[in-house]
Amino acid sequence: MPAELPLKNQVALITGGNVGIGRVTAMELARSGVQVVIAGRSRERTQPVLDAMAALPGAPAPLFLPLDLASLHSVRACAAQFLALSLPLHLLINNAGLAGARGLTEDGFEMAFGVNHLGHFLLTQLLLPTLQQAPAARVVTVSSRAHKRTPGIDWDALRRPTQTRTGIREYAVSKLANLLFSAELGRRLAGTKVSTYSLHPGVVDTEIWRVVPQWVRPLLRLRGLITPEEGAQTTLHCALRAPASESGLYYADCRPTRPARNGRDMALAQELWQRSEAWTR
Repeated sequence: MPAELPLKNQVALITGGNVGIGRVTAMELARSGVQVVIAGRSRERTQPVLDAMAALPGAPAPLFLPLDLASLHSVRACAAQFLALSLPLHLLINNAGLAGARGLTEDGFEMAFGVNHLGHFLLTQLLLPTLQQAPAARVVTVSSRAHKRTPGIDWDALRRPTQTRTGIREYAVSKLANLLFSAELGRRLAGTKVSTYSLHPGVVDTEIWRVVPQWVRPLLRLRGLITPEEGAQTTLHCALRAPASESGLYYADCRPTRPARNGRDMALAQELWQRSEAWTR
């Protein structure tokens, strides 16, 4: 697998690397010689992929860190535990996510927004100084073409429980936030050795849909769900092969893709950044 970044002695932290496209991504990175740190809610559920990575010939020993993205306290604790390892960090993959969940996070944010965007925003901020110390580093954030399904961001709604029955509208807002965050991060890091990418992995048959109502699932299958192996390819492309000159761009099918109008709204991206900073202080 050709790569822009040398992979030996590299360290990658991936959220939600125990299932779906996260698991495929973690395994491929480990197979390439990267030391993989998986951050997730359950060590028990992550242990099988840790064992599988450890069994790969010549693969560095994988690590697990507890992380609940619905709790900013947990995010801070996870970052602190990583920093205590005194490891370098070359690759941060903001992969974990949920769709269809309803309610509020521990800190009072709409569930999809809090988990998919705000938790990852804080984790990235806390780990950014370590990323900046690397000779070259990347932040890859899994967004979705679902960002096209929302006209914008209702700021007040982000502090209320999920309003829709399916949670799909709120999921779309969270994926727009992922895209805007990555673009604004790329703008702020222009001229540095840290590059950023957001991406649509495809409509993947993974556990992200586990809490979607049963009656919605046949509709998802009609949209042509792809396998996790297929869905991980754009993540891996952004992590390993996308040019640093394309930092901040949105990818689909392993190539830069023009996002919807709201995904190109830099004023909206800056406001999201400012609000996210205030919310995570």
